[in-house]
Amino acid sequence: MAITDWPADERPRERLLQKGAETLSDAELLAIFLRVGVVGKSAVDLARDLLQNFGSLRALLTASHHDFCAHKGLGDAKYALLQAVLEMSKRHLAEEWQRGDSLDSPQRVRQYLSAILRDRCREVFAVIFLDNRHRVLRFEEMFLGTIDGATVHIREVLKRALELNAAALIVAHNHPSGVAEPSAADLSLTRRLDQAMQLVDLRLLDHFIVGDGEPLSLREQGGW
Repeated sequence: MAITDWPADERPRERLLQKGAETLSDAELLAIFLRVGVVGKSAVDLARDLLQNFGSLRALLTASHHDFCAHKGLGDAKYALLQAVLEMSKRHLAEEWQRGDSLDSPQRVRQYLSAILRDRCREVFAVIFLDNRHRVLRFEEMFLGTIDGATVHIREVLKRALELNAAALIVAHNHPSGVAEPSAADLSLTRRLDQAMQLVDLRLLDHFIVGDGEPLSLREQGGW
């Protein structure tokens, strides 16, 4: 049966408009994105099959172009649309921070960093530059590495902070392995960065490591 033949209060799009997107299942949200199914399957049935084949919604959203388009009902147009949606969501988060709001919520920082860095296949070292009231001046991905490391040049971090007239920094990097445990190199880098920043009257507020779960705060783990 086509979705258009379902009772109005059971159709995903109508339910979203009446009750909000948060009330829908992963399959129902995906069905709205797909818009149509394939022969013999509604969009919801196709969405359920895709979630089962990929293993999770996250796995589908982060699939490569080749893997995504290999499934029936998907293709270049759907892949391009999905990438546009994902990028818009990232830019939406970034715009909220560019308004100059103070970062008064560690959870908000975690959510943003997780959205930006969690699914990257290479290690990225990023910096949030803040003024003396902890308002965001800039978020920059400063160093891009390989699957298991990125070379960080402390002098370049300090140079950029002084250019932006920053007073404090939050730094973060991802672990493509998904395991957000600090290595000896992570701790050593954080200590050296903190010491260098103190020489030019800058404060290192935290260093987050982003993995599959909740980003880990080195400050909350006892510092460095």
